Amino acid sequence: MIILGLILLIVGLIVGLSILWTIGIVLIAVGVLLWVLGALGHAVGGRRHYW
Repeated sequence: MIILGLILLIVGLIVGLSILWTIGIVLIAVGVLLWVLGALGHAVGGRRHYW
């Protein structure tokens, strides 16, 4: 999810579409949140670890 967000950020910057930029930021934020929750041992979506 983090990698997809980075790709969308780069494409949005190159193409100039602000919607891709916004979606990229949201995906990065959600990906980092899930990564941190999984690293702390909280179950995310029924799994102990989130990759």
